[in-house]
Amino acid sequence: MRHSKLIPEVNAGSMADIAFLLLIFFLVTATISSDEGIDRRLPKECPPGTVCDSKISERNILRILINNNDEIMIENNVVSISELKEITKSFLDNNGDGTCNYCHGAKSPNASDNPKRAVVSLQNGRHTSYKQFIAVQDELSKAYYELREAYSINVLRKPVDELSKSALKHVKDAYPFILSEAETK
Repeated sequence: MRHSKLIPEVNAGSMADIAFLLLIFFLVTATISSDEGIDRRLPKECPPGTVCDSKISERNILRILINNNDEIMIENNVVSISELKEITKSFLDNNGDGTCNYCHGAKSPNASDNPKRAVVSLQNGRHTSYKQFIAVQDELSKAYYELREAYSINVLRKPVDELSKSALKHVKDAYPFILSEAETK
């Protein structure tokens, strides 16, 4: 008897095809996380020959500072993140600007003259955490959203998501999002 010294082999010719198909499968089915950011528009450039740096009354500026310890300060008073939205809404709206039908109540001397003139000044320290900065931005956005929603329902008699483009522009003009951001010195 003669023993064959042949070793059995596996046909590896199709292995590259299988690996390629698996690679394609995982590329197609895998989700790729998208970057998220803050949706803000920069102001338009000042036309030549025009004075664009108008004076803002101190009364119309809400100064918010996030210090290096992530504490939120408004007019040198420490406030919590949960208070920020309501403080911002009260400052911006000041019980209404006197031009809308649903505004009742006395004006506060610590709030803006009019939502169209109100400026939120946000400053942060060099060591402010990104998480806290975003949390403050979110609360400011919520304040504007709620004011716009209330204006839309009470004045235009429709929720914001049912407004036409021109009506939505009217609501945004009534409560323009004017935010000034700067790093503390």
